[in-house]
Amino acid sequence: MRPLDPGQPRSILVRGTNWVGDAVMTLPALAALGAACPQARITVLAKPWVAAVYQAAPAVAEVLAMDPTRHGGLAGLWRLAGELRGRGFDWAVLMQNAFGAALTVALAGIPVRLGYDSDARGLLLSHAVPRTAADRRVHETAYYLRMLHRAGLAAAPPDQGVIPELRLNPGDRAWAEEFLVKKGLAGARLMGLAPGAAFGPAKCWPAERFAATARVLLGEGFDAALLFGGPGEAATTALVADGLAGARVIDLAGATSLGQAMALLARLELFITNDSGLMHAAAALGTPTLAVFGSTNPVTTAPRGSWVELARAPLECSPCLKPVCPRGDLACFAPITPEVAVQAARDLLARRVAGGTA
Repeated sequence: MRPLDPGQPRSILVRGTNWVGDAVMTLPALAALGAACPQARITVLAKPWVAAVYQAAPAVAEVLAMDPTRHGGLAGLWRLAGELRGRGFDWAVLMQNAFGAALTVALAGIPVRLGYDSDARGLLLSHAVPRTAADRRVHETAYYLRMLHRAGLAAAPPDQGVIPELRLNPGDRAWAEEFLVKKGLAGARLMGLAPGAAFGPAKCWPAERFAATARVLLGEGFDAALLFGGPGEAATTALVADGLAGARVIDLAGATSLGQAMALLARLELFITNDSGLMHAAAALGTPTLAVFGSTNPVTTAPRGSWVELARAPLECSPCLKPVCPRGDLACFAPITPEVAVQAARDLLARRVAGGTA
């Protein structure tokens, strides 16, 4: 594949990924693309539920949120391609690996189409980057940067990846401060808990362990706990809230936008979470983040940030990468007791106070 000329494009379309955590992990590649092509205006095409992540990326000038009604199915794909054709993009850079992403930008007539040659889409790309087994073993932030590197647009990244940069929307920051003032928590020491995960139950450390861990830490100087999650995780956050009866708890499941949730994450002194999209956002924001890993692979998807601690029990069957435990007993979580999590949180906070490195 011939390298691209970074001085050529004036307008670049980036097809973003579809999940919050994956979107956060594409941000270093977006930053590298912006640095390589400073003359170009970068527009990200993304699903509406991840738009706030890309709006917080300094290199991005515009986010086009796909409309599930207008852009669904084959007819919607054709309609979307027509809308993009009228924008006159010079390049399309595909962070998403799907065949449909390549078909859309090909139908849109974008002359330069860069992406990994996965999903039988190589012929639709003008610059198809071979995807090797080694690419699948590095951290996801490095995975996207490797694609740009082979196109001559970025330096070779370290396998362990790099820390993403998020620049929060000022309106979301103002909303978060006003929200905390109304709740009587301005200046309070806050911890956050995210006991759910969209991927499946094999990612979910038991809710009662979240509650038991938080009870101890709330007794060690925290003023309140904020519970984070989407509408589908409300039952899980309610279980945690029940386990924290008598403490100051605010259940935010389904009650905020993603941008508002990220602004609240930035106000926390500690975030305890499963492997989730908000985990990646919190770590990137510099919030001390204790991440509990079960079925997923920390080598490729651990949070990247200055203040991160992982709670993980290495077993022969882990990581299985399954949404539901094949054994049925969630053995990978068994050794991660509340006592283990409490000590990990204490260690993380001590490092943060001492100003050491994570």
